[in-house]
Amino acid sequence: MRIQVVNPNTSAAMTETIGRAAAAIAGPGVEVRTTCPSMGPASIESHYDEALSVPGLLAEIASAPADGYVIACFGDPGLEAAREFADGPVIGIAEAAMRTAACLGRGFSVVTTLDRTRGRAWDLAHRYGVAGFCRGVSACDVPVLEVEAAVDAVAAACRTAVAADRSDVVVLGCAGMTAQRAEIERRVGVPVVDGVQAAVLQVESLVRMGLRTSAAGEFAPPPPKPYSGPLEPFTTT
Repeated sequence: MRIQVVNPNTSAAMTETIGRAAAAIAGPGVEVRTTCPSMGPASIESHYDEALSVPGLLAEIASAPADGYVIACFGDPGLEAAREFADGPVIGIAEAAMRTAACLGRGFSVVTTLDRTRGRAWDLAHRYGVAGFCRGVSACDVPVLEVEAAVDAVAAACRTAVAADRSDVVVLGCAGMTAQRAEIERRVGVPVVDGVQAAVLQVESLVRMGLRTSAAGEFAPPPPKPYSGPLEPFTTT
């Protein structure tokens, strides 16, 4: 089995961190390949960034045949579009993390990077049907590309969130936090869910069960049509 993990930003260093965490959790016989696009934002911290990350993300998925795919950004950019044309199941790390956390306690707190991204996390909690479990979304106010080295700030934000929200579980709201999971759990004393590893295992389980995205409705392959200008390579047939 091959799982393709795509970091939608263009940071090679962050991609390496994500790749190590993804490979470490995969089961026997699972090959995990982690990549990032050559075009797009250096980090994803706004709706603008998310929108401009999607073409590069889709190009990575199209160029790397796999049994299943993980979108390694907590905004889950391009998830629906990827599900329309990918050959195997596609899971975003926010969806995976929130659904996993809902199985582990009465309520969870999300701790993300910048304060401006909190609304997006709430939007996703409602979209995925777990808003009733989400007791709060907090920010550690550390930029995405600096968060891997900021374990003290992330852990402090997680401790504060657990106390303020009276939550049972913490969801890490950035793929760059993946290497911190065990240390933050040790410091905070409640289960801590990293979406990268949760998504890899969800994709693996779907593939093992022989399941993929349904093509019966809106996730059928996109209608054939030409695309113009820089998007010409995305023409569908």
